[in-house]
Amino acid sequence: QVQLAEAGGRLVRAGGSLRLSCATSGLDISNHAMAWFRQAPGKEREFVAGCDWRGTNTAYADSVKGRFAISKVNAVNTVYLQMNNLKPEDTAVYYCNAAGVYYLSGVYSPSSYWGQGTRVTVSS
Repeated sequence: QVQLAEAGGRLVRAGGSLRLSCATSGLDISNHAMAWFRQAPGKEREFVAGCDWRGTNTAYADSVKGRFAISKVNAVNTVYLQMNNLKPEDTAVYYCNAAGVYYLSGVYSPSSYWGQGTRVTVSS
């Protein structure tokens, strides 16, 4: 059974930084693409960042390019999202997705494996 557990979300002031983690069990992430999505109140879930199975090819939403970075640490089966220079519009619940399809064009097609989410609130 695949399980994903996000952590690290909290209240932070604009301009601050957070690192989210997604610990995965039941799946060896070294063989799979991974991604982060987010859902703000009243909005649809949207793609934030993704990487291929190597972790070397990455893609980002335009709104977070240059501020967020996704990384994988296969040894602990965990994917991270480093978020810098946070803005109020980054406020959302952030979800991890595992074993989707990462296309070389930078598009990530999610799988059915989702975590429960972690809430990030950025105050102005």
